[in-house]
Amino acid sequence: MPSPAATAPIDALYREHRDWLQGWLRRRLGDGHTAADLTQDTFVRVISGGQAQAIQEPRAYLTTLAQRVLYNFWRRRELERAWLDALAAQPQELAPSPETYALVREAVETIDRWLDGLPPKVREAFLLRRLEGLAHADIAVRMGISITSVERYVKQAIVHLYTCPAQLEA
Repeated sequence: MPSPAATAPIDALYREHRDWLQGWLRRRLGDGHTAADLTQDTFVRVISGGQAQAIQEPRAYLTTLAQRVLYNFWRRRELERAWLDALAAQPQELAPSPETYALVREAVETIDRWLDGLPPKVREAFLLRRLEGLAHADIAVRMGISITSVERYVKQAIVHLYTCPAQLEA
């Protein structure tokens, strides 16, 4: 358990800025409950970063972290919406059971978490290769980039996945 001296900067940051950050998120979301959840997620990132005592501009720092948390929230919501749209387009007899739905949703969220932090083009090239099975040449045409760039992006994504063991276990 961390010492009180180690948690003091985080405690002070939380007490002084939680309400402000939650209001900032509420204005962007229009939902107080989700804003409260994302506020907590933002402070979890502060804690896991381990550098609360070095923060010079707390509101700027918290805004940057909260924007990332908010972006991830919207991206997950978009993934869920796409999945629900795909389910709705299927005939009723092919619809997955609630258990299968939960497993697929968890898998999609896990993949999203694994790829978090990759540049959008790297993520797109990797997903086109691995999920849609496209050849590098087809990906290059679709993305409007060279085959060499596709190869570099796919390799970058694979290296990212292999070098993030803690992220993979989350």
